[in-house]
Parts: sequence; C-alpha cells; structure tokens
Amino acid sequence: MKRKSYESVWDAIEDTPAAAENMKLRSSLMIALKNHIDAKGLNQSQAAALFKVTQPRVSDLLRGKINLFSLDTLVNMVAAAGLHVEIKVAEAA
Repeated sequence: MKRKSYESVWDAIEDTPAAAENMKLRSSLMIALKNHIDAKGLNQSQAAALFKVTQPRVSDLLRGKINLFSLDTLVNMVAAAGLHVEIKVAEAA
C-alpha cells in the first residue's frame, strides 16, 4: 500500500479542493477568535457580547464545531472583535 501525504488534514478528508480551502479558512478564523478570547481573558458571555452573537455560539466556537459556522459569520465575528482579516491567494501546489 502506497502512502499519500497531504499538506493539510482538510486536503485529506474533504471531497474537493474547494471544500478543503473553505475549511482551512474557517478553521484559521476560529483559531484566531479562540486566541483572542484567551488573550483578553474573556468568558463566554463577554466574548458573545463582543462578537455580537449568543453565548451558545461562542461555546460552539470554542468546542470546534466548524460545520456550524460559515465564512461570512466568522468574518463578521472577527470584525466585531476589532480584528482584521487579510487574504493571501497563491498558486495551488
């Protein structure tokens, strides 16, 4: 059996390159939001107020429920937190 290696776990488990790219972006935004919560020492209620979402949404975020979040939702949460999103587009490997 030949082993195949992938650049990302998303490349290995998603059906299409487009789906893998979407998941990479969503996971990066979720990690950034979690790191922001940790850095600011926010509890879930405080983070919810900052991100303009409900506390259960923050709980879903912190539990890594990636399928519950769209890119639009995550970008809105990042902006509400006072953070900035930059996108870099490069040729596929």
